[in-house]
Amino acid sequence: MTDERQSSGAWRVVAPARLHLGFLDIDGTLGRRFGSIGLAVDEPATELVVRRAEAPSASGPEQERVLKLIRLYDADLGLGSGYAVDVTRAIPAHAGLGSGTQLALAVGAGLLKLSDRPDAIRRVGELAERGARSAIGMAAFETGGFVIDGGKGKSGRAPPVLARVAFPDDWRVLLILDHAHEGVSGDNETKAFAALPPFPEALAARLCHLALMRLLPGLAESDLVAFGDALTEIQAVVGGHFATAQGGSPWTSPAVGRLASRMKELGAAGIGQSSWGPTGFAFTGSEAAAARLYATLVEEAKAEGLEIRIVRGRNSGASLVPAQDSVHYKSSTKSNV
Repeated sequence: MTDERQSSGAWRVVAPARLHLGFLDIDGTLGRRFGSIGLAVDEPATELVVRRAEAPSASGPEQERVLKLIRLYDADLGLGSGYAVDVTRAIPAHAGLGSGTQLALAVGAGLLKLSDRPDAIRRVGELAERGARSAIGMAAFETGGFVIDGGKGKSGRAPPVLARVAFPDDWRVLLILDHAHEGVSGDNETKAFAALPPFPEALAARLCHLALMRLLPGLAESDLVAFGDALTEIQAVVGGHFATAQGGSPWTSPAVGRLASRMKELGAAGIGQSSWGPTGFAFTGSEAAAARLYATLVEEAKAEGLEIRIVRGRNSGASLVPAQDSVHYKSSTKSNV
């Protein structure tokens, strides 16, 4: 997370969305459960301004949730409840983009900055019950980049980040958004995990091998084919396992699955669904390649009621700047339906 070291009566926080690209060992056959792969992207993002006020208040999207967060943080950390939070834009909820984590951390970071308590950001995440299965959202907020965490151990703490690799500047991600569907969350997500069939140890071993010997080297060497082939296989294995909780399909939105498959046919790499979806993704090696895919598929997307966005991987965390600064966050999103 970046910030400006100067006093201010109000702070603007912009937190990037994250893609959850798959698990490594869902059942924890070797003692650590889940193990997550993820990437911070520059759009969509949650943006808000936090300032002191006589009484807690919130405006914009997610008002009720923000008020609960203010009171939660005050009760544990003694920050005081006299804060106003204006949310100017928010990552779509229940879309597989980490909206809850980024909102919770953005509100917490602003309150901590005004209270001169920047050291407590991890506690903020714990209070908001972030990192219950994955550390990808917290890593996206703190550092950005492509991240793999080590899963949940016996301590119950948030998973440790094992690898953080910069995402190639030239590569692009095509996001496929379906605003008519929602992924599971909250209690429904807990029940869905509990109802999954056993995950074979041999498949967990295969996923770990793919991540260590294909996915990460492909990323480090900017080898899109190696990266994409490994990610597509990881997604196929994990998606197939989760299909029992998604009506028998690896895709929450069948339309997203169809469009992602078309992108693969036309040269995109690494297709899949982020978390429980419905957001899908595909990778290209350049802006020009992404733009060509967009132009080819835009009418198909419209016919399916879908939105396509071309975004970058984000190699830095959330931004935290005085609210009066006019230039605070650079987005590279070029096209949308």
